[in-house]
Amino acid sequence: MNFNSKNPFLSNKRFSSNAVSKAEEVHQTQIIDYNQEMTLSGTINKTAILFLILCGSAMLTWWMAFNGMNAMLPTIGGAIVGLILVVISAFKPHLSPYLAPGYALFEGLFIGGISAIFEAMYPGIVVNAVSATLVTFLVCLGLYKFKIVKVTEQFKSVVIAATLAIATYYLISWVASLIFNFTPVHYGNGMMSIGISVFVIIIAALNLFLDFDQIEKGVQERMPKFMEWYGAMGLMITLVWLYVEFLRLLSKLSSKN
Repeated sequence: MNFNSKNPFLSNKRFSSNAVSKAEEVHQTQIIDYNQEMTLSGTINKTAILFLILCGSAMLTWWMAFNGMNAMLPTIGGAIVGLILVVISAFKPHLSPYLAPGYALFEGLFIGGISAIFEAMYPGIVVNAVSATLVTFLVCLGLYKFKIVKVTEQFKSVVIAATLAIATYYLISWVASLIFNFTPVHYGNGMMSIGISVFVIIIAALNLFLDFDQIEKGVQERMPKFMEWYGAMGLMITLVWLYVEFLRLLSKLSSKN
């Protein structure tokens, strides 16, 4: 079974056939020197840049929320614009050098706002969520680097299927809650809700392995330089998803106390 998506919310967060065809086209028309190719160090640098941009804009909405200002508009607006930029990048990966920083900027507004909301309700939760996300990232990176976890085609299929199932469940639950005015089970703090959050976090973490594999293969295939931004953006999307899910899980556990 062949799936084309590896993103929890989108149909294409990958080094797509579109991007591959562009890389092949470039190789066929001109000789690409090292400075024009995707590199691992370049992708790492791009990821660090996006992370700094995201943190910087997150501090803005965080500051607004804790200084009596209404941060809801930039928070919601940031989430919407960030999603739009990701969708555009999925179909136009060659625009990633411009779209990726924009995504980090607007997604940071969302992250800062939502973090402030959770922190106001459950003091200390943001530090715990950030720590959990960082530890998960480092563990997954170590498991991938030392080949303890190998990304096979079967592994990809299972993770993609589970990711699409989660996205479908979230979408149906959201639409149904608007139409029928009921609270989805994953909104509560019961054992089933907590179990769902744990499952989603596991799938989000497994998506990190797909990100690492995509970046590594992109370097090996000597893809164009813009794919560094594309790979970094994909990794940031997964990390943001993982962080938000940790916030939700920790809030459920805190509300039971």
